[in-house]
Amino acid sequence: MLTPRKKTPDLALPTLGGDLFDLATENAGRGTLLCFYRGLHCPICATYLGDLEKRTPDFAERGVKTIAISSDGEERTRQMAEKIGADALRFAYDLPLSKAREWGLAISTSRGKTSIGIEEPALFSEPGVFMVTPEQTLYYAYVQTMPFARPNFGELLKALDFAIEKNYPARGEYTGEV
Repeated sequence: MLTPRKKTPDLALPTLGGDLFDLATENAGRGTLLCFYRGLHCPICATYLGDLEKRTPDFAERGVKTIAISSDGEERTRQMAEKIGADALRFAYDLPLSKAREWGLAISTSRGKTSIGIEEPALFSEPGVFMVTPEQTLYYAYVQTMPFARPNFGELLKALDFAIEKNYPARGEYTGEV
């Protein structure tokens, strides 16, 4: 289990821009928002990533970089980026499912074609949103076992403003006896 204020797993993946996203060397003033999504087959992911695309400049104003990550290959990732009209949001691909599991993401099996007629991969990870500090420690985590009811990026921006103003620490760090 990931613990706030502790180092997150390393993560290095290719991006659609041709660069390598490497969390260990990510240069973000306040941190990086990692948005793990299910893949091209998920219509909810497209809507969700469309919202993150629109809000990426707002995160950047606060010193936070954003990236969308899935286990899809380059071609399916490119199709998703095109579908949402991505310009500001970075996309990484080829997330190994073993790495998804390190991040605490649930893994699902294919149920065939989705409601939009796209075949699900044999195995894929379910959604998760993580805010990681520049020191690569966990600040915020949200993991979902279903495609529904994800955190609202507008609310995350408001929470980020509060955290910045109050110098609010990551919570949930206690791992002792209860």
